[in-house]
Amino acid sequence: MPLPDFFRVRQRFASQAIGDIEAAVAEALASSVLSQRVKPGQRVGISVGSRGITNLSRIVREVVQYVAAIGGEPVIIPAMGSHGGATPEGQVNVLARYGVTPEAMGCSIEPAMETVSVGVTKHGVNVHFSQAASELDHIVVVNRVKPHTRLAGRYESGLIKMLMIGLGKHHGALLYHQIFRRFDYSLNELAPEIATMICNKMPVTLGLAIVEDAFEQTSLIEAVAAEDLLNREPELLELAKARMPKLPFEMADLLIVDQIGKEISGTGMDTNLIGRKVNDKQAAPNEYPKIHQVYIRSLTEKTNGNGCGIGIADYCHQQVVDALNQETTRINCLTSAHPSAGAIPLTFPCDRDVLEAVLAQAADDEKNNLRWLWIRDTLHVDEVECSRGFWDQMQGRSDLEALSEPRPLVFDDHGDLVFVND
Repeated sequence: MPLPDFFRVRQRFASQAIGDIEAAVAEALASSVLSQRVKPGQRVGISVGSRGITNLSRIVREVVQYVAAIGGEPVIIPAMGSHGGATPEGQVNVLARYGVTPEAMGCSIEPAMETVSVGVTKHGVNVHFSQAASELDHIVVVNRVKPHTRLAGRYESGLIKMLMIGLGKHHGALLYHQIFRRFDYSLNELAPEIATMICNKMPVTLGLAIVEDAFEQTSLIEAVAAEDLLNREPELLELAKARMPKLPFEMADLLIVDQIGKEISGTGMDTNLIGRKVNDKQAAPNEYPKIHQVYIRSLTEKTNGNGCGIGIADYCHQQVVDALNQETTRINCLTSAHPSAGAIPLTFPCDRDVLEAVLAQAADDEKNNLRWLWIRDTLHVDEVECSRGFWDQMQGRSDLEALSEPRPLVFDDHGDLVFVND
């Protein structure tokens, strides 16, 4: 049986992109408590993580400039738990790949991994926090608020998580993930007490929340005083969920993903989008979409060999394994208590071999109606390649536009897919 023909579809998402990023940051900060609390000469730490955030360097640079303008001395604090191999040099390199360098930002970076104990919670959790950050006069936490790839609830991936896990450095990140795994405590149960403890005992002054739209463009920048973080973040999370992109169909036999990486998602690909948040290999009963099998073709350059999330896939290309940094991936997966995320799936030397293997597993009466999807990555799904099996489902949908007729897949001499720009 031949492989299925594919057609390209464009999804009509609503755009809420901010036109002037620098002006939006300046406006948010000007309306915040920062200028009232920062005294001339005080050191202000700006925490920056390792997530893929559109306009990150522009946003951080504007925060640096604002702090300097009100008389503070800005310094950047990496807040990324164990990422970058859990070393100061590795975390500086991660920031550099996002354009966040001392030269570009106009201030120093303090990447030390040492922590101090903030206190012990009622659950017996010894709360750790960056020692370098603890010695500053103020901390501004900068992060995108979005659904987490594994955690669910009022607090997922955002300012609260950065306070706990990002600024907890490797020690704190490892501890929290052990707690999540060993006990029936979630981030939502632990966050109120721990975040309150950190804000009361550490010099946390402000959070700068970022929300992106379905095109991964900055759609909201909001300053939140430290004392308001616990109440405001759940509201921002709901807004982020409403603006998230999604796949065009709720069920598929195969999802082909061109690339995964840490700048795309904590698990390399966003499990909220592919329906594998609860279980690495299948969607929960009430979770959508339901994707039967996933194939990944490469790692991004910016992930620097960190293949955390490779284990969520069922198949991968040999070039994924060749690009894998085993040590970095191992540290990240163990720290997050998600070792299966680093498991190497069935590996093939070329795309054609994978697709033919998937085709061979289909029943004869299914082979003429295969439902396969092909995306660049989980950040970019405004245009999706869809197999002919979806053609009838697409008809009459106002949110979808066919950009091509179904046509055969194209392969190079090695047997790898070639993207055809119709």
